[in-house]
Amino acid sequence: MRSTWLRRSLFVIAGGAAGFAYYWYVGCASGTCPISSNPYISTAYGGLLGFVLSTGKNKVTPPA
Repeated sequence: MRSTWLRRSLFVIAGGAAGFAYYWYVGCASGTCPISSNPYISTAYGGLLGFVLSTGKNKVTPPA
């Protein structure tokens, strides 16, 4: 249980960092881009994407 939350937290942090890096390096100079023109929004989107990716590979045991 603890490793699941740790894994998800690391994915969210990494996703947020990637979202901020996208804002920083790609960005949008005109301010008309809805995601990349604001660092808070791009960081939130990155964190959300990290969370979604962290839930994608759960172990499923087949029924006996």
